[in-house]
Amino acid sequence: MVGYDPRADGRNVSNLEVAVAGSVSGLVTRVLISPLDVIKIRFQLQIERLSRSDPNAKYHGILQAGRQIWQEEGPTAFWKGHIPAQLLSIGYGAVQFLSFEVLTELVHRASVRDAQDFSVHFVCGGLSACVATLAVHPVDVLRTRFAAQGEPRVYKTLRNAVVTMYRTEGPLVFYKGLNPTLIAIFPYAGFQFSFYSSLKHAYEWAMPAEGKKNENFKNLLCGSGAGVISKTLTYPMDLFKKRLQVGGFEQARASFGQVRSYKGLLDCARQVLREEGAQGCFKGLAPSLLKAALSTGFVFFWYELFCNLFHRVKKADS
Repeated sequence: MVGYDPRADGRNVSNLEVAVAGSVSGLVTRVLISPLDVIKIRFQLQIERLSRSDPNAKYHGILQAGRQIWQEEGPTAFWKGHIPAQLLSIGYGAVQFLSFEVLTELVHRASVRDAQDFSVHFVCGGLSACVATLAVHPVDVLRTRFAAQGEPRVYKTLRNAVVTMYRTEGPLVFYKGLNPTLIAIFPYAGFQFSFYSSLKHAYEWAMPAEGKKNENFKNLLCGSGAGVISKTLTYPMDLFKKRLQVGGFEQARASFGQVRSYKGLLDCARQVLREEGAQGCFKGLAPSLLKAALSTGFVFFWYELFCNLFHRVKKADS
């Protein structure tokens, strides 16, 4: 069970084990979904319509984008920025799940509400994600820069990227896009945790016998559903965040088509709506939903799997 649950069957997983389970779940998931993440970022940053009818559009579909990236940049392009992405996933997973456990336990001990309530999971999930975001946002900016650059590469190594960005854009460059990230991540993570719990309860109600028998499948399925719902509800903010994160990076984007400069979140939203229409706020939604289903499903699946493994090891030793 994700989050503190006093009714859990003798579960005694420590905070360290929660952090380790969160880290490992993030690490494994990142390896599997990195290609979709790269395609999603390319779609989000493209000013032109994602359509074959636009002759200036570099990308217009998931398979077409995948083939073109493979032909132009090789298979390693799908793991561009993988080292910062892994640092992001490991750090984010550890801080988020640990914060969530601590916050839900605090709610239970304060006797304010049931720690497994939908609203409690929404608020605690959102807050835990904000704490994790503040901790790892610089790595997210690095990951986006690596995934967004074409050939020839502007940044050769992670160290080169950090030094170059710091010298040319100052220390605040590592927190570009933080405002839309925090605004988007609170409801996104809140919905992830709350819908994950609700979908598990619904699954157990609909299939009581199967719910006990296939725990891993249930976790994967409910995690995927939670990921799709939460991503759809909060997607425009994710797009604005990506646009802001590559500000000052225009020279590396020239080969992909038009580039734009934004003064901030509101200016970014206005320009996107004016030039690209409402549908522009949902560019890259298809690969993003596919990625959200896989990543959220896998994150909860691996997290629960490792927590249960730690619990069984302890049980066997005692």
